[in-house]
Parts: sequence; structure tokens; C-alpha cells
Amino acid sequence: MENKLTGFLTHLLERSADRKGLDWLSKQVEKISTEATSSKFFLAFSQASRYFKKEKLNLSTDDKILANDLVSGFQPQFWDELQAARTVLMLSYPQEKEAWFAAMNQLFETADMNEHQALFAALPLMPFQEDLIPRAIDGLRTNISSVFDAIALNNPFPTNYFPEANWNQMVLKAIFMQRPLYRIEGLEERRNPALAAIARDFAHERWAAGREVMPEIWRLVAPFVDEMYLDDLRKTLETQDELQIKAGLLALRESAYLPAKELLESYPDHVASLDMEVLAWESIGSEFQLTRV
Repeated sequence: MENKLTGFLTHLLERSADRKGLDWLSKQVEKISTEATSSKFFLAFSQASRYFKKEKLNLSTDDKILANDLVSGFQPQFWDELQAARTVLMLSYPQEKEAWFAAMNQLFETADMNEHQALFAALPLMPFQEDLIPRAIDGLRTNISSVFDAIALNNPFPTNYFPEANWNQMVLKAIFMQRPLYRIEGLEERRNPALAAIARDFAHERWAAGREVMPEIWRLVAPFVDEMYLDDLRKTLETQDELQIKAGLLALRESAYLPAKELLESYPDHVASLDMEVLAWESIGSEFQLTRV
């Protein structure tokens, strides 16, 4: 699998990276894979920034399908050249468990911001997945958005491995940091009553402080709507904020709670203009992010 992944990432790099960088990467991969010297690996990982840019990879539709076939949920269209090159180097290091972890742990402890971004984004491609859970959870303590995003957004590792408490903590921090929830993989499947309650508490804190509420919060509430949540959704519908209104209606539409259905029926024109749930939530999330710029 590692050879397929490195081959795929190298193929993507060949479309945009210059020949000097590609030749350098090929030589480093050969050294790292055959000599298994951690010092050479660390040096190459650091020096990769000299040869590769932080420009997004260019993927076709077929590339995206192949990426998902290689690793379910893998989305390298959100990666840049430098991340891809560093991941190729990481995957080339011999995967004898004790030595591999010794090298990777040292790299995690000494990495700079951009190196952390590459390492955390590559979690779903790394070997020994379950042993990496504590490292990923610890990484969530960061307040650097690019590093947090590498773990939380467009990354299948958290939804596959995080216990519920840690998953909820990650989603709450994404809300607190105003990150796009629609880019959290597995968000729909891993919604839970505790997370809905946390989201509601956060919304009430924002209202009490006279601050706006992230509309995507109501996506977390949708499957659990009852009398308590219905009052909150009614409040969102009474605002003059179009995104809040859309979010409230989407949450009502997904709910099986009869009073929610009845409230929804009083907004026929708005409901008729809504897209399917997933597309609509993505639209709400992306529009809300634009207001943050």
C-alpha cells in the first residue's frame, strides 16, 4: 500500500513541481528507504521546503476517485506540493514498528508549524493507525488553525478512530475557532446527543453575549430535536439572518419530531428553495466562512 501511495503522490507532484525538486525527492526516497537513517530522514523532511512550493495539488475527478480507493476519505486536493513531498518521504521510511515510531515521535516533537501540518494531514496514510490516536488527540491542543485543520478537516482519521468524548471535543473546538464544520469527515454519522447539547450550550453563550451563532451548529442538533431544541430553532427563524433561517429550516426538515414538522410547514416558500441536506449545509458553511474574511 505504501508503494501505491508514494507512487500516486509522486505522480501528482510531477504535474506541477520542477524537475530539480523531483530529482531531489527521488534521491532522498532511495536513501531513506535503503539506509533507514533517521538523521537523513529528518534532514530531508526539513529541506523539502527548498524544493517544493505551498501551492495546491491539481487533481482530476479520476484522481479524487483513486485517492479514495487507496484510502477511504483521503482528499489530497486540499494538500499542497510541500505536504505531498513530505508525505512521500515519511512513507519511504522503513516500517519496522519500534524504529518507525522512534523516528516519527522525534519528528513530531521537533517539527515546525508547516511540518506539523504535513504530519497530521498524513495520519490516515501512516501505518500503525490505532497507535497514533494519542498523538492525534494531543495535536488538537494547538491554537494554530492550519495545524488544527490538518487534523480536523478533510481528514478521515478522527471519525475512524476518535472516542466520542475526543470527537466531541474536536467538533466543539472547530466551532469555537469558527472552522467550517462541513469539511469535517463523518460529521453526519458521528452526531450524538452529548454533542448536540454542547452545541446548544455554546449557542446560548453566544446569544447571552450578544454575538452571532455559527449556523452550522444546528446541523449537530437536527436528529435530536425535541421541545427544548425546538425553542432554539424557532429563535433562529425569527432572525433577519438568511443563513440562520436556512440552518434552522434544514434542522427542522431532518427532524422526526412532529411539532418540528408542523413548524416547518409554516415556511413553505423557504423550504421549497432549499437544496438537499448535504449540499445545503455545505452552502451555508461556505457562505458563513466568506463572512469571516
